[in-house]
Amino acid sequence: MNIGVLGAGQLGRMLALGGRSQGATFKFFDPNPESPAREVGDLTAAGYDDTAALERFAEGLDVVTYEFESIPVAAVELVAKRVPVFPPVQALRIAQDRVLEKRCFQHMGIRTAPSRDVSSRGDLDKAAHEIGLPAVLKTRRLGYDGKGQVVLREESDLDGAWEALGGVPLILEQHIEFDRELSMIAARSRDGETVFYPLVENQHDSGILSCSFAPADVSETKTRSARDYARRLMSSFDYVGVLALEMFEAGDKLIANEIAPRVHNSGHWTIEGAETSQFENHVRAICGSSLGGAGAVGYSMMLNVLGAAPDTAQIESVPGAKVHMYGKSPAPRRKLGHVTIGGADQNDVRERATIVRRMMTGQGVPA
Repeated sequence: MNIGVLGAGQLGRMLALGGRSQGATFKFFDPNPESPAREVGDLTAAGYDDTAALERFAEGLDVVTYEFESIPVAAVELVAKRVPVFPPVQALRIAQDRVLEKRCFQHMGIRTAPSRDVSSRGDLDKAAHEIGLPAVLKTRRLGYDGKGQVVLREESDLDGAWEALGGVPLILEQHIEFDRELSMIAARSRDGETVFYPLVENQHDSGILSCSFAPADVSETKTRSARDYARRLMSSFDYVGVLALEMFEAGDKLIANEIAPRVHNSGHWTIEGAETSQFENHVRAICGSSLGGAGAVGYSMMLNVLGAAPDTAQIESVPGAKVHMYGKSPAPRRKLGHVTIGGADQNDVRERATIVRRMMTGQGVPA
């Protein structure tokens, strides 16, 4: 099976590695000639507006997928005229627009934060009055890893927020006082077979995912609710592939925040910690194969490597620790890789993860 991937970052790289067991070969399309996936497949380095390059890329492919929701819809639609593309373009279109995303949740009866569209300074005043403060002002499009958003805690914050973000379509969302951030990762095949990974507990640092723990300690009731949310979304889109749903846990409620129609950072633990990784199951799904099991194998903690490369040998001297580096050059806050720590006892996994975190931050190892 010849698979094309729009985007050639670390997610594309791990898709190719995960697809090896399926005998798949990979071609990538990305504007950056130094993209991480160049080492695991052929790379077409061209802009997403280069029609001729996209057409050449599509030649000889059996199926195409995309690794990130910032891929322009027009490029995906062009390729889809020549080769089957999964997940469906409609899921990508909704994930790129926070207003459409909120409407999608509401239409499907999925609990989400109250919000208002904002296109003018007057709209912002009105929205803040209707929703109340605190609230979060976000760009409708192109916001990820905490970018394109400002928290408003009092009326005096409105002027600065408008100055920072005004000029593009915005959305104001009620600020949620949550207990934890959770994500549900699911996969759906071409014939509708669906598997759900255990709920994952996530922690962010300045908007960027810092760590994930799985399986999260969550009630069966909440697990059923999260699966129901994901199932509704995937059924509505006639979805094929892996989907991630990010949620806030607030008391007895699960509040949907956003979807990612792709493999997800909070699912990296599945490489070592699940029966079948999210990457392999995504490849299985888009190729029309049956899905692998999604159950956890013990407990796992995933730590993102941000900004600077760690001492791999030192970290992997910790039992159960595995380092994955993406071949990217260091830069502040850049995701360079991740570390997974696994084991049968969750307290032991957390303790070893603390040791690894100290190694990564240069704080030394406790005696």
